[in-house]
Amino acid sequence: MNRSPFIEGTMVHTSANIYGDTFIPVSTKVGAFVEITGGVTIGKRCKISSHSFLCSGVILEDEVFIGHGVMFCNDMYPKACEDGVMIDFSEDKVIPTLIKKGASIGSGCVILPGVVIGEGAMVGAGSTVVKNLADGETYYNILK
Repeated sequence: MNRSPFIEGTMVHTSANIYGDTFIPVSTKVGAFVEITGGVTIGKRCKISSHSFLCSGVILEDEVFIGHGVMFCNDMYPKACEDGVMIDFSEDKVIPTLIKKGASIGSGCVILPGVVIGEGAMVGAGSTVVKNLADGETYYNILK
């Protein structure tokens, strides 16, 4: 990882892709092969592990942990065409997702648009989050 020349303690891996107006704040670490589109808000002292994807509308408050390979979604009804015509991406369709202070999201999770993950909540690895989680709640999917 390389230290950011702009903010003390911030580390962004050279293979991370960060687009648009996304700002990486104090002491936040962004791992290898992370993709962060424009329109993402990231708090202080967050850790975003390798191979994760944060799309526009994602808001991370301070001290959030994102495990490896976490995928965020921002459109509930995605499609490529309508009546045979390609659809242009529009920020109007973005549904914001909020991850509150100190929450942890395990590796391999998928976070659907519009959910709020509460302060200090824990999401188990491999889970798909489809509903809001309360502060301090632990949530996981187990396939039997």
